[in-house]
Amino acid sequence: MGAVISMQGVAKRFGARLALDSVTFEVPEGCFHGLVGPGAAGKSVLVRIAAGLIVPERGSVSVLGVDIGGLGQVELQRVRSKIGMLFQGNALFDYMTVGENVAFPLRRLTNMNEDEIRENVEERLARVGLGGFSERDPASLSGGQKKRVGIARATIVRQPLIIYDDPTAGLDPVTASRIFEILREEQETTGATVLAISSDVDSLVKYADRIAIMDRGVMHYHGPLRDAYDAADPFVGGFLRGEWRSA
Repeated sequence: MGAVISMQGVAKRFGARLALDSVTFEVPEGCFHGLVGPGAAGKSVLVRIAAGLIVPERGSVSVLGVDIGGLGQVELQRVRSKIGMLFQGNALFDYMTVGENVAFPLRRLTNMNEDEIRENVEERLARVGLGGFSERDPASLSGGQKKRVGIARATIVRQPLIIYDDPTAGLDPVTASRIFEILREEQETTGATVLAISSDVDSLVKYADRIAIMDRGVMHYHGPLRDAYDAADPFVGGFLRGEWRSA
């Protein structure tokens, strides 16, 4: 397939604010790709465009080999059904149990019977260290546990592309590192392609194969992590080393 996500010259504006400025970006198949940058860099806008949730004003976007520009809702939904996504804030349904939350994609996207769904839910929860939590209420969970439930739900259908939008936001460093360890183990086990936004650069770079670095809607670098520290653009290495300061 080559690139699972490919953007060429993508631009998006919200009122007077330019969120993305002619962004060109690719995520190769089978990699763990990080996406970092300061606040308001355009990271969340970029992944929502990749997921078909926002339409760019200019440029082309290909996801899983399909040019999603101009697709109707039915065709776009077919592409979305192949993407697992963990949103900021986890987006758990508070009126469902943990198990029902994790089972939700299976009920929407598969023809599994209830026994198969139950078995898959228990396997996913055990995989993220929450075995026996199926009947728990989301409100009773810690922040780290809610993240793990979100990961279980995002990965249960085994889609070829998984997008994580700041999966460790608000977590302590030890919990954040464990979350990234789970994400990396899951990616290696399934072979899925992962795109992960994070504000926790130090944790992310321990697990990513490739990195993209944005600021104010501009893509400053995307490529192998090992080459980023020596990139010609001084912002790139400076940001990764924690030397960047907000203007």
